This record gives sequence, structure tokens and C-alpha cells, in this order.
Amino acid sequence: MTRRELLALAGTAPAFLNSALAAPNDRLNVGFIGVGGMGTSRLQGFLKHPDVNPVAICDLDSTRVDKAVEYVKKVRPGGPVPQTFSDFRKLIAMKEVDAVCIATPDHWHAMPAIQAANAGKDFFVEKPLSYSIGEGRAMVKAARAHNRVTQMGNHIHNDLHNYRRVVELVRSGLIGKVNRVEVWRTSETKGLGIPADTTPPASLDYETWLGPAPRRPYNLNRSHFNFRYFWDYSGGMFIDFWCHITDVVYWALDLKAPLHVAATGRREIADDNAETPNYLEVQYEFPGVSMVWNLNPYGPPMLEDWGIGAAFQGSEGTIVTNYGEHKVFHKGKEVTEFKRPDPTILNSPGHIREFLDSIKSRKLATCDVEYAHRLNKGGLLGNIAYRTGKRIQWDDAREQIVGDKAAQKYVTRQYRKPWKLG
Repeated sequence: MTRRELLALAGTAPAFLNSALAAPNDRLNVGFIGVGGMGTSRLQGFLKHPDVNPVAICDLDSTRVDKAVEYVKKVRPGGPVPQTFSDFRKLIAMKEVDAVCIATPDHWHAMPAIQAANAGKDFFVEKPLSYSIGEGRAMVKAARAHNRVTQMGNHIHNDLHNYRRVVELVRSGLIGKVNRVEVWRTSETKGLGIPADTTPPASLDYETWLGPAPRRPYNLNRSHFNFRYFWDYSGGMFIDFWCHITDVVYWALDLKAPLHVAATGRREIADDNAETPNYLEVQYEFPGVSMVWNLNPYGPPMLEDWGIGAAFQGSEGTIVTNYGEHKVFHKGKEVTEFKRPDPTILNSPGHIREFLDSIKSRKLATCDVEYAHRLNKGGLLGNIAYRTGKRIQWDDAREQIVGDKAAQKYVTRQYRKPWKLG
């Protein structure tokens, strides 16, 4: 079986038509936007593939740019040294760039992705896809308008094969009709501390780092890794892990969008200036299925050692899964002897490899921007319900919250001037 045939079977979306290969010599020129912790991991992952040319690196922290360049020199000795930038727009303007990898804080996902698509570049963007639902829709629109191959960095979907076996089991009817799903993640208990506001380090362009978010004094906890615990830039541990864990649920049940969402929670940590909750319960009503997403420092009863997981409760039993393993229960007892369905979902060559192959074949990747947006908006709606303290009624056709103008304001953020989404 050829790689193209493999992807055709593994993928869930039709191929693009009449598109040329991105690189006639079969090598792909990739630019990397954001090379912090996750960005460095992605750079390392991409460079494991010999058909990737790292032609450009961009970050607002010059120390990270320097480290990334040194890494490229180390693993590609004697090869071309990537050009470096602090402005992603200059990287995207490079004619030789075929695709970009975007591993920035959440509030900086949409603009580079949209501008890359408009410039004819394919893009790989970290999860969560976008900071807001409106941004996600704009990313889908740009990608489709320019026939771009895209992938959200939800690597559990492809780098491990456990989810594929769970999807097959759920769809086989082994546990009957699924009517409820519980999803969980254990949360942080240690505070970030309460550092004083200071002057930004000379290596960081903090004004640009804030970008479309409100202007705030520089605080050590509000940038780099800890950005995710502040509403201006992300949605906490909940949104950080939403796509990883809930992916198997959307995949197995082919979920579209919730009808109603309600949430309650709090942040209960001493010595801490973070904002997002570490206790959060979100209730989702989908057509025919209820889902509860629970974030707290402790796992569910009897599964306290599972830091993450999803439990499918069906009329004939329950399937519980985390990233790497799953268990089947019937009437409260684990079942180890049961007939597995024949595999119907072929294993992936890997999340990054699939993206690279999709660029060459012009077939949609399995975590394409459209699937990513469908998945991501559920998490974003959960945070909106929590922040407003209201039960949300969601109109997915219009992507609007019904009858609540205050809650609707969270669907698309107002950008700080001079930044614009397009």
C-alpha cells in the first residue's frame, strides 16, 4: 500500500482537487513561528523527517530564536542556517516557505494561520485551535478559500493508536447505545506565586507579545508557559487539555455541537495570581447524549490514578480510556474477554508525518482545521458558560449564543488596535 493510499483510507475528508505539489523536489520548506517549550518540541519533531527544510524561525524572545538556530545547526550540521525573524509577517512573506508551524500562545494562533493561508502557505497550528470561536471560524474560512492543507497539533489523535481501538469498540455496539460520557483531567494545586509587575526582559518584545489582547503591565506569570492561566491569552488547564481528551468522544460519537452548556467552578489555590479555575464542572447537552467535563485535583472515584480519561456509558456497559489504554466494564465489573471488531481505522504514520504527506498529496489531514474548529468550540463554550455564570443555548448554524448579548461578546474578541484578524 502506498502512503497516499494509506492516507486516503485513514483520512475522514475528501481530497482537494487540481492542486500542485508544494515542493517539486519532494522537500518541504517549513517556517517555525514560536519556539518556546511546545514550539521547540515541534521543531524537534519536524526535523526528524529528512524532507523538511527549516528555512525560517520566528519568536518574540530573541533568546529562544538563538537556541532554536543552535539546535538546527546541531541536528543538521553543514546545512543551511534558517533565517530569523521577530515579525511573523516577514516569515510568511518568504516565497520559499511552503508551510508554517505555529506554536505560539493561544491568542496568537489565528492571525499567523490566516495570513499564512492568504499567502498560499499550508499550516500546522497548536491546540487549542483558537482563542475564540470567531477566530476559529475565520481560520476555517481562510483555509478553505485558498485550498490549504492544515493540521491542529492534537498529537494523541495520531501518535498513539489507542483512540482508534476505542472508536471501533464504541461504534461496534459492544456497550450498546451511549447516552452519557464523563471526561476528566486532574488539575494543579500549587500556586504560581504573586510576583510584582516589572519591566519586561530586554530579550522579549512584550508589546507585540500582547498583540490583540488588552495592554497589561508585564508580570512574570503572564507570559511564556504560564500565559494559559490568564483569560487574556487562554482558558486554563481545561482548554489546554480539552482537545486531547475530548477528541476520542467527538470521534467515536461523531459529535457536532452542544445544544446547551452550563458550568460551575472556582480557583482554590493559595499564593497565586492566576485567574482560570482549577475546579470546573461543565455540563453539555448534545442531541441524544449528555457529557460532563470535570476538572479538579482528584480523579473520579475508583480511577483516582488516572489523571486524564473519558468514560463512555452505554446501555450494555462502559468503556473507560486514557491516552494509552482502555478498559471495558459490565455491571460494575471489568471485562477482559470480549470479541473485538475487525480494525477499520488504519494506524497513522504519525501526526507530523501525516501533515507532511498531506501537503504532498493535497488530501485533508485528520485533524484539519474544520474538524479542529468543531472540536475546539465545545471547550470555548464551556469557558463562556463558566465566565458568565449562565446556561448557554447555542445556535451552531449561526454560531451564536441565543438570547444573551453579554455572553455573545465572548464568541469573538475585540482586538486591540492596530491588530486585525484578517
